[in-house]
Amino acid sequence: MHSAVRFKLTLMMFLQYAVWGSWAVSMGGYMDGALGFSGVEIGAIYSTTAIAAMISPLYMGYLADRLFATEKMIALLHLVGAGLLTAAATTTAFKPLYLIMLVYALCYMPTLALTNSISFANIGDPQREFPGIRVGGTWGWIVAGWVVGFVLSQSAVKAILPAALAGGNAPIAMAALLSALLGLFSFTLPHTPPRDHGGATPAADAAPGVLQLLRDRSFLVFVVCSFLVCIPLSFYYGFANVFLTEHDAPYPTALQTLGQMSEVGFMAAMPFFIARLGVKRMLAVGMLAWVARYFCFGTLAFPLIIFGLFLHGVCYDFFFVASQIYVDNRVNAAQRASAQSFIAFVTLGVGMFVGAYAGGWTVDRFPPAIQVPVTVKLESAGAPAASASMLDQLLFWLPAEPPPPSYLPLPNWDPEGKTGLAKALGLTADGAVTADALPETFVETNDKTKSQTIYERYDLAAAVTRADADHDGRVTRFEWRRAQEHAWPNIWHWPAIWAAVTCLLFWIGFKNPAEKVLGVEANAPTTIDGPEHA
Repeated sequence: MHSAVRFKLTLMMFLQYAVWGSWAVSMGGYMDGALGFSGVEIGAIYSTTAIAAMISPLYMGYLADRLFATEKMIALLHLVGAGLLTAAATTTAFKPLYLIMLVYALCYMPTLALTNSISFANIGDPQREFPGIRVGGTWGWIVAGWVVGFVLSQSAVKAILPAALAGGNAPIAMAALLSALLGLFSFTLPHTPPRDHGGATPAADAAPGVLQLLRDRSFLVFVVCSFLVCIPLSFYYGFANVFLTEHDAPYPTALQTLGQMSEVGFMAAMPFFIARLGVKRMLAVGMLAWVARYFCFGTLAFPLIIFGLFLHGVCYDFFFVASQIYVDNRVNAAQRASAQSFIAFVTLGVGMFVGAYAGGWTVDRFPPAIQVPVTVKLESAGAPAASASMLDQLLFWLPAEPPPPSYLPLPNWDPEGKTGLAKALGLTADGAVTADALPETFVETNDKTKSQTIYERYDLAAAVTRADADHDGRVTRFEWRRAQEHAWPNIWHWPAIWAAVTCLLFWIGFKNPAEKVLGVEANAPTTIDGPEHA
């Protein structure tokens, strides 16, 4: 392969995943903190990628294979996506943001397959060359996380950003910029014209054969357990950043890139582990890694939280990569694409969709223990009632907008003392507050949503007294922040238990097939073989 082509494809992968990594990790914290969304609303926003994963294969394969050159499809989808992300960065209401992110997901998710497709079409030896190209995507995600975590979170950087991007939405705007750059860059990619297969597609021809595999009890158990384990998986993607932010972990978005860095290392070691563990043990270890990760998170101990983040390499590689290899070797060459698409539909589509809502519902069931009676004044909506009603009808499956809350956690305490209650009382990160120092009425204004939250002194003082963990009459910022946290130990135990039960069902019901698995006879030492294993 020509070095210029390799460079272009690697840069394409870098930008492809930098776009996703820019908004996907930090957006949960932004929606929870700046926009005040509920857990179910956050889960619904994240479910849009799962919906797109289910729907996009129905139309995108036809368009790319028959009508349009692949590089032009990538360019168009990313340019449209850039506009949608720009709109998302400035949208604060739940249903309009949901609609924008749903349309964006329908544009972005197909490009995951298209970038793989254009790479395979323009390299000579996929087994040897594709891994080096694809790892560019992993580094794109990591670098995006570093920029968001180490740069955009700095007060000095926020001070020079436009006011519209200073409220936690700068990562979304960064994703929009990267998407526009990738859209323009895609016009320089190798020309990859559509292939008119004529008649039925290979996927359609192979579909009956793939469904026949479900008659095999082990394959059916594998499919069901793959769906079930993706439900707790969604808890991590939707709420890990919210958890780390509430727990005051340093640079939470950058911290989460530990998972991608461990993924790179474990990916390189996959042949070693597969040869010694085999399919069943690899998949089981992957499931158990999710159990261990969530129990680590539930301890609230920072060293164990770091270990839980590091386990991402085991969680992803041992289950998802091993499952892709298992499926690839359970079907013939004509069925591979449709079989992998079916598993992706079950896991990244249905499983992640159910998990996104399950995660949101669980988070809402365990709010911070200390709640303060409040009065919330919302800015009058500028949209006509008819437009709002039309949006409600269009998104009929979403829950109705809840009324303004009557109870909320303690107000924010800015560690720099520049905003909110900290500014009113002259507090910094090292300060402490007493009930006597509270004003008669405190009004907290949300600059993003333009809402006002009114706290009365009597109610706020009672909450401050409860937050005084050491009963010394003074509440430090550490005690204040702990009082603002959700009941995370209870939250994380649910996906841990779910993953453990799924692993048990898998271990009981799944048996290695007698035919060749991973390219060799069952129960023999295994190796990764073939371009699909790259």
